[in-house]
Amino acid sequence: MSEGNGGKYVEVGIQSERYAIAIQDIHEIIKVQQMTEIPNSRSYLLGVINLRGSIVPVVSLRMRLGLSEAEPTPASRIVIVNDGGEAVGLMVDRVYQVIAIGNMQAPPERSGSASGRLLDGIAREEGRLISLLKLGPVLDSDCSNR
Repeated sequence: MSEGNGGKYVEVGIQSERYAIAIQDIHEIIKVQQMTEIPNSRSYLLGVINLRGSIVPVVSLRMRLGLSEAEPTPASRIVIVNDGGEAVGLMVDRVYQVIAIGNMQAPPERSGSASGRLLDGIAREEGRLISLLKLGPVLDSDCSNR
């Protein structure tokens, strides 16, 4: 991705790192709720929740990024995103704010295989680096051990 091409994003946190999800892909943000585990599912599928009568799968963004899973905290949230007309939840450690990103760069080529597939770019906002997530590959079962 070339510099420019900005827009509005929701900034989320995983450990000490910050990531951004395009605001047009987000349906809502909810508190963590009871999940039902799905036997023999992909390792990063935490389970499913009942969201106003709809069954919504919840994916661990930590595990999709190659990190170990951690117990949810009071700051943890589930970001409900639209994936091809279906709702999917992304478990994140925290949600910070809505930000406007006007200047982003492609991730470095030597940053590892996950970056090339899962990141759309990297932006510098208020002195910190924020990785912009590519929602399609993050949710794609062919891109990992799900």
